[in-house]
Amino acid sequence: MKILITGGHLTPALAVIEKLKGKHEVLYVGRKHAFEGDSAISFEYQTITKLGIPFYEIKTGRLQRKFTKYTVSSLLRIPSGFLGAYKILIDVKPDVVLGFGSYVSVPVGIAAKSLGIPLVIHEQILAAGFANRVLSKFADKICVSWKSSESYFPKKKTILTGNPLRGSVLNLKNQQQEKSIYISGGSLGSHTINMLILKIIKKLLKDFVVFHQTGDYKKHNDFQKLLELKETLPKQLADKYKLVKFMDVDEVSKNMLASSFVIGRSGINTVTELIYLKKAAILIPLSLTKHSEQIKNAYFFKQIGLGEVYLEEDLESEGLYDKIINFYKNIDKYQLKENVLVKESADKIISVLEDVYPKKAS
Repeated sequence: MKILITGGHLTPALAVIEKLKGKHEVLYVGRKHAFEGDSAISFEYQTITKLGIPFYEIKTGRLQRKFTKYTVSSLLRIPSGFLGAYKILIDVKPDVVLGFGSYVSVPVGIAAKSLGIPLVIHEQILAAGFANRVLSKFADKICVSWKSSESYFPKKKTILTGNPLRGSVLNLKNQQQEKSIYISGGSLGSHTINMLILKIIKKLLKDFVVFHQTGDYKKHNDFQKLLELKETLPKQLADKYKLVKFMDVDEVSKNMLASSFVIGRSGINTVTELIYLKKAAILIPLSLTKHSEQIKNAYFFKQIGLGEVYLEEDLESEGLYDKIINFYKNIDKYQLKENVLVKESADKIISVLEDVYPKKAS
């Protein structure tokens, strides 16, 4: 079976790819560049090509939450995105398309349906993302990660599979490093978090070893700013500051588990890993609106006992420093109250793919 995977949620896609490799042929359609108007190569492109999986770039547009200088050009790229999707699918002739959300998956999913290729989509979040709500009308099957998502999709097509985790996460052994923090804004990084940390990193390093993944957004050049600061630090502090643009996905999980606690965004895949690892965290959700999906994820994480939530608009560096110190003093109180994860999620998703495949052959 030839399976074409697309979408913006790379972490669950990798978990499924890990199970598929060697048994089925895998292709990937995604973004080569991380941000509109920026030259930084996307983490998904780097990761997928490193795995030796054929990567097909799609240049498409999206509906933006707020008007920017890229809004018009983004909208104008939507038609070319559909044409690009048709061309890729006609050229590679996949047996099944599997979508993991985001605007990238929309033209590919619709093109697949119009070409008679079975479409399976996977929803990671607690509710339903816009792209998957659109694609639910075309999908043969809809896999959801949480019970709370089931009500957003047609009951007959919806299956609770859970949000898959890679084997490297599932098989991790705890080698916790005392008094250490893992800081990340996700694979793309977070300018807000990076700048909050920049002002307090010297104080933090007096108490903690810090693993900091910044991303590589060329517009802000955060990594270079932090690197220049690191170079001014005394050697004993600089040695405790582990600063990188990106980490291999396996290194991310290892550092999360090894740390005393985590500071980061609250994308659902990060939250899923933190729950599995039972790792305490200070979450600073991306809050584009008061109904931001990351805000919902963060408060869900807090509700099950593992962390605290602080909105970025309410934070300044010194206040965050005080919260970090207080969090560590009370670290033992952050314990998982209930296990909310579905087991063997990747296997369940692959079973769905195998189930829809005969529809094409018949």
